[in-house]
Parts: sequence; structure tokens; C-alpha cells
Amino acid sequence: MILLVTVPDGSSLNLEPEDGPLCRVWSFFRSKVSGFAKKIWKLGADDPRKFIHSIKVGLALALVSVFYYMRPLYDGVGGTAMWAIMTVVVIFEFTVGGSLYKGLNRATATLSAAFLAWSIHWLASKFGEPTEHIILGASVFILSSAATFSRFILTVKTKFDYGVTIFILTFNFIAVSGYRVDDLLALAQRRLFTIMIGVSICIIVSIVVFPVWAGEDLHLLIIRNMEKLANSLEYSATEYFKEGENADAHKSFYQKSQGYKCVLNSKASEDSLANLAIWEPSHGPFRIGHPWKQYLKVGSAMRSCSYSIEALNSFINSEVQVPRSLKNHLSDVCTKLSLEYHKVLKEAAKFLRTMRKSSTIELMMAEMNEAVEDVHSVLRSLKPAAEEEQKQHMLATESVNMMKVLPLISVVSLLIEISVKIEGIVDAVQDLADLAGFAADDNEKQEEIKPANSEETQRNETMKVIQQV
Repeated sequence: MILLVTVPDGSSLNLEPEDGPLCRVWSFFRSKVSGFAKKIWKLGADDPRKFIHSIKVGLALALVSVFYYMRPLYDGVGGTAMWAIMTVVVIFEFTVGGSLYKGLNRATATLSAAFLAWSIHWLASKFGEPTEHIILGASVFILSSAATFSRFILTVKTKFDYGVTIFILTFNFIAVSGYRVDDLLALAQRRLFTIMIGVSICIIVSIVVFPVWAGEDLHLLIIRNMEKLANSLEYSATEYFKEGENADAHKSFYQKSQGYKCVLNSKASEDSLANLAIWEPSHGPFRIGHPWKQYLKVGSAMRSCSYSIEALNSFINSEVQVPRSLKNHLSDVCTKLSLEYHKVLKEAAKFLRTMRKSSTIELMMAEMNEAVEDVHSVLRSLKPAAEEEQKQHMLATESVNMMKVLPLISVVSLLIEISVKIEGIVDAVQDLADLAGFAADDNEKQEEIKPANSEETQRNETMKVIQQV
């Protein structure tokens, strides 16, 4: 309600009453609902596959619920139709590999546990009471303990952890309940049949309706991380040696130089996707037996490089100010070296994206090693330059302090060491190409390039130059 108030000068003012408690509560509730709706919309907009996955789960549950709604189907499976619904709920995963992994583990574990429980029950029944009780109780204790201990074995935990859990559950369910059930074999058969129905519906919906492949996600994850690593190397050196005064440019360089952190944090995702990808059938350019484990070696090589970049950034962000004149001596060669790193990693990423062997990557590696040698050469000339600067400014400024030079030397030595890490990444990618049978690039001639220097040789050369400085 709006109040009309007349003031002494004869004019009128419209006054709106203060919101009451209910209005404030409603405003608070509306703002929370609006904020939550925006988050939900952003979640779906960032990755529409999540929204599609939700629809796929609903579709699978709707299909399996038909066994409850239709009397002929319900009579065929009996009261165990609920197991089919439970199966869909627990095994339908985001990726095809995840659904296949859980589905096959659940079906195999249920079959083996049901057969084993029925066999032990049949054997125990031949002895009569009380021996039957002892045999059943001992089998539950021994098999449950052994199966639980097997989950600590790395191979079992990686590939069959879910299956072992279902084995324990099914075996105990049938072994214990079988003592009070007359037709134990029929019970086991009905449960196995309904679980197979749920698994089949999950797998069909997961593969047919907008499939999400774990192998494809792993392939793209490695490519994206490699490109981020390339940008980190380029922009880290540029930020350090150029020292642009533009705040916006500095912020942009800093953000792009932090891409290596994605590589450091992606190990768990890589391991999970690789373990799920091995369960998937052929899809797209990926065939059965594709070397998914080799992607983990590529990721490990990139993380080794990322640790060096992290150390590099710690010196770049050091509060110790290096004399600008010394930086100028190394600016061009170090910037060129970081650009060569960027080019090699970008070519390796393209190598993976197109799944065709590159005929230019060896040439790029040779150019990268030449840039490393250029940095070594400039480092050797750093000491005479410093002495000349000291002579020219002896009366006006203090001599070059070694503590101020050390961060610069550390940055340069780390840049040189990264060349060995880049070689490791390229070697891992080339091994992947050989194992996966990538097609050769026929557009350009392959050239034999002199092998790159080993890590020990690079480090020894760097240490010699540092000692000279």
C-alpha cells in the first residue's frame, strides 16, 4: 500500500511502507531459488552431457519398470523384478566404460557367487544337522574373509573391486537365506535373470543413446593438458623476461602460465578413465586393444615437466630483483627457447588429435636443441658482460651481487632442464603412436635427426656454465 503525505509547503510525497517480515522472508527465499536455478543452468550449459545422462538413467529405469507394470512379465520373473531396478540404479555410470565395468562385474560376481553358494548348500545338506550348520557357517566365514582380503591386491582393486563386493553380498544372501528356502536353485536363477535384465538395459541405453566414451575423454584430456603445458612454458618465460607494464597483459600472461596445474591435478582422472576405457568396445578411431595404459605414461611424462615448471615459477615470482641488464643478455635466447618448447608440444598435441604420425616433430626437436645450445653460449658470455658492467658503474653503483644473479641462473638452468622433459613427452607420444598404429604422414619426407642429448649431458653442460659464471 502506498501512503500519500502532504508536507508544509503544500507538495505531496508518496511513501512506501517498509517490508514486513513475510516480505523479507519471501525475498530471501526467492533470491536463493534464483541463485540455485542459475547454478543448475550453468552446470548443464557447461557440459550438456550431464543433462543427457540424467535422461538416459530415467529412460533405463522406465524400461525396466515395465517388468512390474505388465502382469505377464511380472509373473515370469516373480517378486525378484525389484533386483532389475536396483541393478540399473547402481551400475548406470556416466561413461559407457563405467556401465560395462560395473555391469559385467555384477553379472559375473552374481553368477559365480550363486553357483558357489548353491554347491556348498547342496554338499552341506548331505551331512545333515548339525554338520550342515557348521559347513555353512565356515564357508561364509572363509569365503567372505578371503574375498575381502583380495580387495587389497592392487590388480583386483583396480579392475574387480566392485565385482568382489557384489560376490560377498550375493554369496551371503543366498548361503544364509538358502537354509530357510526349499528351492534354493530357483531363487538363485531368478535373481541372476533379473540382474541380467537390468545389466542389458543399462548397456543398451548407455551405448545407443548419445554414448559417452571413457577412452575418448581420456584422449581429449591428454591433448588439452598438453596444450595447456605448452602455453605455460611460453607465457612463463615471456612474463619473466619481458616484464610488460600493462597490468591487463600481466594478468593474462599469469593466467595462461598457470595451465600446468591442470596437469598436476589430473592424475586421478587419467587413471580412472584408463581403467574404464579397457572395458569399452571399438568406437570411432579406437579399436579393441587400444593401448590405453600408454596414455598414463604420456600423462606421467607431462607431470614430470609440470613439476619443473612449478619450480621455474617459484623463481620467476621470487622477490629478489635481478639486474635488468643481466636479464637483457638472456631475454632473447630464453624467450626463443620457450617458444620452441611451445611449438614442439603443440605439434605433439596435434600428433594425438589427428592420430597421424608427424614428419616435422623431429625437425622441431632439433631446432629446440639448437635453442638450448644458444642459451649455453649466452651463459658463457654472461661473466664478461657482468665484469664490463661493473667497470663502467664502479663509482656510481655497487658490484653485481651474486645473490641477485642466482635466481636468474636458476631460471635459465630449469629452462634448459625442461628440454629433457619435453623429449620424454615426445618419446611417450611416439611410443603410443607405434602401439596404436597411427597412420604415417605421407605429405612430407621423414628425415633422420641426430638424437637429442641425454638428461645427464644437459645437466653437466649447465653446471659447467654456471660454475664459469
